[in-house]
Amino acid sequence: MKTKRVVAAIIRDGDRILSTMRGHGEYRGFWEFPGGKIEEGETPEEAVVREIKEELNADIEVGEMLTQIEFDYPDFHLSMSCFLAVLKEGSSITLLEHDAAKWLAPGDLDSVGWLPADEDVIKAIKAGI
Repeated sequence: MKTKRVVAAIIRDGDRILSTMRGHGEYRGFWEFPGGKIEEGETPEEAVVREIKEELNADIEVGEMLTQIEFDYPDFHLSMSCFLAVLKEGSSITLLEHDAAKWLAPGDLDSVGWLPADEDVIKAIKAGI
């Protein structure tokens, strides 16, 4: 089974966390943490900064890694490094690839339909709250 190495940003604003709705592909309409594939020669931290710029036209400060997710989808294995992050001062979000975005309080994390691998990220977030 092919492995896809990706990163995700858990972008916080106070106690709220950014969630985004996929705008394309097989899982369109599911909610996820923004991010994407690690390019050859990139560190995971570099990849998450680049992906957030490409997807949200936003600049972030990357913090510590929250969790490493290993998840088997039917067609591939996902290896996802999830980093805590905040928007840099003066940066805002523009949706370039997603259909919607929501800032969710901890008690609202279960109010959207997450991608299967992202459900494990939610568990890690709840454990750390």
